[in-house]
Amino acid sequence: MSHQNAGENGFSTLANVWSATTRALLENATAANRAVVSAMDSTETSGGSNAETTDAALPSLEYSDVDWEFDRSVSDPANLGAGDTVTFEKAISEEDVRAFAEISGDTNRLHLDEAFAADTRFGERIVHGTLVSGLISAALARLPGLTIYLSQDLEFAGPVGIGDRVSARVEILEDLGNDQYRLETVVRDENDDTTVVDGEAVVLIDDLPEA
Repeated sequence: MSHQNAGENGFSTLANVWSATTRALLENATAANRAVVSAMDSTETSGGSNAETTDAALPSLEYSDVDWEFDRSVSDPANLGAGDTVTFEKAISEEDVRAFAEISGDTNRLHLDEAFAADTRFGERIVHGTLVSGLISAALARLPGLTIYLSQDLEFAGPVGIGDRVSARVEILEDLGNDQYRLETVVRDENDDTTVVDGEAVVLIDDLPEA
């Protein structure tokens, strides 16, 4: 066998080994990723210790992200009453802030420009207040039934930093009749362990349309 053929055969063997090794690594990585996503999805569905959150019939779960968490005290609209709660939690990312600015048109430099924000009272960029309070709507979407906003009163108590994990909690305070409810609505910055939004809402809860 010539030195050239031997070299070619050696290169071919090395290439085959490299290809097989790379394929095995990719397959293992893919399997690991699937396992992680599956585990996270299971955690998201369970939403913690409350068994009510395992209700697979909740339509909002079809659009959920594995990083989101929620918990609720009731799954049957017929059992809704004072004291029932829903909590929704997620981290508000850089991508969230940029997307909200584009969608809403709120391009206040306080939210988008590091150099500008550094000279403000906050000393850094902060999340849009409306984006933070929007997590209340995410919690309402996880009440049983079809929730329709009727009114919302809010007080903003502090800023939320980009990347902070934020939770919104709604609690039914009063059944107003005609499928309407008055709720307490609270948003907390879990990184700082502080309340950043406080208020009350009135919602109408209809039955879900027939599938």
